Amino acid sequence: MWYDLTVRHPIDAAKLNAEVYVPADSTWFNGHFPGNPVLPGIAQLGMVFDLIGHGFSGAVRVREVSRVRFKQMILPGDRITVTAEPKAGKAGTYAFRIAKGDELVCSGNMAVEPIK
Repeated sequence: MWYDLTVRHPIDAAKLNAEVYVPADSTWFNGHFPGNPVLPGIAQLGMVFDLIGHGFSGAVRVREVSRVRFKQMILPGDRITVTAEPKAGKAGTYAFRIAKGDELVCSGNMAVEPIK
């Protein structure tokens, strides 16, 4: 895997939480951007998807991504926290947050559905 994801056991059973380390030599930083590497948004969404997938017993796929806001850059070697919380009344839909310490990096919604 191109990053280290450690899923934490949640205090609230429904809320998913993981600590993530993005190594400086991750291939995602190659060419994005030369001399000033930042983690691409699609890679951040991939981390959210991987975390949400831990909440299901079978394989899932993304059904919808919405209201995504990128607030800060993730740089090589950063340690971040990813959380995903189910939205009431919307099966398979999670509100997510990516943070560096207390600072919000990215937020949005991701809906998933089982692969049949």
